[in-house]
Amino acid sequence: MHYRELNYTLGNIDLYLLDHILKGRFKSDMRLLDAGCGEGRNLIYFIRENYDVWGVDRDAAALKLLRLYGRTLHPEFDPEKIIEDDVADISLPPASFDAIISSAVLHFAQDHQHFQKMFSELNRLLRPGGLLFIRTAMLSGIKEEATPLGKGGRYKLPDGSERYLLSVQLLDALCQTYQLKLLEPIKYVVVHQARSMSSILLQKSADDKQT
Repeated sequence: MHYRELNYTLGNIDLYLLDHILKGRFKSDMRLLDAGCGEGRNLIYFIRENYDVWGVDRDAAALKLLRLYGRTLHPEFDPEKIIEDDVADISLPPASFDAIISSAVLHFAQDHQHFQKMFSELNRLLRPGGLLFIRTAMLSGIKEEATPLGKGGRYKLPDGSERYLLSVQLLDALCQTYQLKLLEPIKYVVVHQARSMSSILLQKSADDKQT
């Protein structure tokens, strides 16, 4: 297959998300939410395959483009499922989704409280047994190079950007609180003198009663 055909089929999908698709983690009967979807780069494959796709973002212009593009990807795509909303407070019922994607979103948290509010909201929307895929900046791999900005969990990174950095300790605590388990070891990509990005796949307990 020519690379242009591959890009047409998959778009600029997160490679670790694609890895889980290739492993069969995401089934065609799943209702799926992209929390912080932007223009939908991680939704192109799912829309083409006619998943029950939903998207949430605060960027109205990006959502307009996704609604228009989605119609060209599959005739049954429903643009009404692309919603302008805040990831920390999504106006959808609890336990609405079998799978949730949140790629390069959580590291824009303002502090610990904001991060945990967003994480809690994703958990609220996830059905028991559901999958949560997260890609976010992490403290591991860059701790000595990152400069803390107060005590709120935000750091200045070597590339000059400012991000909330998730720690392994906080992730472990969140997994215990929300009855989540890692389905695979955390994957890290450390960009030299820039940042450390992690890809995390979690599964909610099938016995969860907190939603």
